[in-house]
Amino acid sequence: MTALEQLAELLFPDVTVTPEEYEVQYPARELKEGARVVRIAPSPTGYLHLGVLFTASVNYLTARATDGVFYFRLEDTDKKREVDGGAEDILTGLRQYGLNIDEGYEAPDKESGNYGPYRQSDRAVIYHTYAKALLLQGNAYPCFCTAEELDVTRGEQEANKQRTGYYGKYARCRDLSPEEAIERVKAGQPYVVRLRSPGDESRRVKFDDMIKGTIEMPENDQDIVLLKTDGIPTYHFAHAVDDHLMRTTHVIRGDEWIASVPVHLQLFRMLGFRAPKYAHVSPIMKEDDGGKRKLSKRKDPEAAVHYYTEQGYPADSVMEYLLTIANSDYEEWRRCHPDEPRSAFPFNLKKMSVSGALFDLNKLNDVSKNVIAVMDAVSVTEQVLTWAQQYDPALYEKLIADRSMAEGIFSIDRGGNKPRKDLAKWSDVPAYVDYFFRAPTEYPWPENLQKGDIRAILNAYAAVYDPTQDKQEWFNTIKALCPALGFCPEVKEYKKNPDAYKGHAGDVSTVIRVAITGRRNTPDLCSIMQLLGKQTVLDRLNAAL
Repeated sequence: MTALEQLAELLFPDVTVTPEEYEVQYPARELKEGARVVRIAPSPTGYLHLGVLFTASVNYLTARATDGVFYFRLEDTDKKREVDGGAEDILTGLRQYGLNIDEGYEAPDKESGNYGPYRQSDRAVIYHTYAKALLLQGNAYPCFCTAEELDVTRGEQEANKQRTGYYGKYARCRDLSPEEAIERVKAGQPYVVRLRSPGDESRRVKFDDMIKGTIEMPENDQDIVLLKTDGIPTYHFAHAVDDHLMRTTHVIRGDEWIASVPVHLQLFRMLGFRAPKYAHVSPIMKEDDGGKRKLSKRKDPEAAVHYYTEQGYPADSVMEYLLTIANSDYEEWRRCHPDEPRSAFPFNLKKMSVSGALFDLNKLNDVSKNVIAVMDAVSVTEQVLTWAQQYDPALYEKLIADRSMAEGIFSIDRGGNKPRKDLAKWSDVPAYVDYFFRAPTEYPWPENLQKGDIRAILNAYAAVYDPTQDKQEWFNTIKALCPALGFCPEVKEYKKNPDAYKGHAGDVSTVIRVAITGRRNTPDLCSIMQLLGKQTVLDRLNAAL
């Protein structure tokens, strides 16, 4: 056994298989030509961020558009930053927004699929196997430099106005002999395992990004760390091994990783792997003081996916909105295919923004109003109750006390070609339904009417009020009251000669609406009065008088 082989056995006593055996264990996937295998691979270091949800949706749609695979890999190697329940929170969020995985990590004790383990902390021996292979090839080595020694090197580089990092003559352990390395390991000196980079910064590496186009960067010449002192891999090394063995075809991730692509391409080449194709998603931007900046976890509450849950945005609304900023032609497609599932949209990575889409809360509200407007009353009631039970108990108690009335409220002006669009989120509901449960305390009467005219309208209507009338009969009654009150029954006639009348039928109905609801603008008033019931309507008319 050579000294190099002795060193490999000393560093990796847990490795009992070869890379070739893993190649057999994780064969190429049997998918149709063109099918893309993609993943979402978050770290459980906090809540689900809107950017992660956006990137996950891009991966999901890519898989669906090609009959491919969307899997979940948990990159939990940074134990210092790990948050309890972080992984479950992310998975729950993905499921809540309809991004159901095909395979991968599902819970601490549950995985699905044939390419696991899908949690990196369970894959240590796999990383060690490939690190051992690199070491035996002369492409990796143990580095014993302490943090203090690395600081000294960095100071020297800065003083000489050179690039910082572990490369060239500054890679102090690069040329240690296997024998010396063995002695240091046996002496108990801590070490990391580094890549022996064959790169030269004067050379260029070029790759085609499926979103950004062709990118050219300096080749990597840094001897990056592959395994930390505790044997845990760095992101760079783990990602290369995992994406190869899990047969990932396309790595779609945030563009903060573009700078690492030369390192990753080098790793794939040195490991003997075929590199996946890359697509780097630009961050979601936000306007700020006339400029644009990245949506911030610390500054912007809307950066957390929890925000949309707490505000009561339906999951469909958020996903519809994200698709409008993912592909500019989605809105046109949706208009032409109102009943199709989002997965039917021919999503295209090449149509994504190169510079970053701008987040617009007003646009989200508009999209959400459209989504809610086409929901049926039963679905709206169910979702409102689910939201209110957690976030507005008082509203929940009001609605659950009479479920049929609740459904009646949400059925008004719902359906048809032009449904009302009053609600953008469930947190709008308390104000929207308030007058059903509380009589008005303020009356915003039309400014163009005198108090005497308002009193006359209310008295006249109270005398003829009939709770059995349908919408048309009700409006006919309003028009019939107009002449005696000095109002024009028809708006068109009124506009021809406004000086001849005190107002028109619309003004008369507005007075009644304000008396009943305390508002000038509501859904169909006849339906509202039917839900309130005869006695409540009469009581409110009298109170207004």
